[in-house]
Amino acid sequence: MISLKHGHISVVFVCTVLGFMLATQFRIAMDQRSSLPYQRQEELAARLLATEKERDALQEKLAGLEDSATRAAADAAEKQAIYELRLRAGQLPLTGPGVIVTIDDSKTASKAGDNQNLYIIHDDDLLKVVNELRAAGAEAISINGQRLVGTSEIRCAGPTLSVNNVRSAPPYEIRAIGDIATLEKALRMRGGVADTLQVWGIQIDIKTADHVTIPAYKGMGSMQYARPQEEASS
Repeated sequence: MISLKHGHISVVFVCTVLGFMLATQFRIAMDQRSSLPYQRQEELAARLLATEKERDALQEKLAGLEDSATRAAADAAEKQAIYELRLRAGQLPLTGPGVIVTIDDSKTASKAGDNQNLYIIHDDDLLKVVNELRAAGAEAISINGQRLVGTSEIRCAGPTLSVNNVRSAPPYEIRAIGDIATLEKALRMRGGVADTLQVWGIQIDIKTADHVTIPAYKGMGSMQYARPQEEASS
């Protein structure tokens, strides 16, 4: 009986000691949590977490902006490529320095036995002028308001000339944009196209201008038979 009582007292004592130790440890932990260094650690940890979240959000936003910039750059490059193609295809009106050449039939009375055709303008006369201008670096050329492109024709159509399947009668106004001095020199060189035409009294007037306007090509640019070589060979 005394042993059991003794054991009971021992258990109570041990429990009391353990309880005291747990209470002391809990108080120490609470004191540590309430201490200034620990509070600062928690505050720094919270700030670090907030900073990391802000960083992640900024990185995501930056990635979105980079994607948008890439798409915008691609769109700009595509628009520039389309613009260059339209420019080369003659689909845009242009302005710039150049020359304005006016050609008219001869007013000189023909002599008996002379060929009357020598005193009027023919398609090859205009072709010679156009070729000289192109060789001199003309970037755009028009004849009586018709823009010349790769598919343009210049041919006789009775007493008139046809350019882009549009007929017109003399006088013919040829406009060209390019280096003024080079274009004018090409036309006025000794023994050149101007001298040859004037032999037969063909009237040719060459003027320079800082602002020469040339309209866009008005015809159709589609191709029915021609295809890129890669597509044609497949």
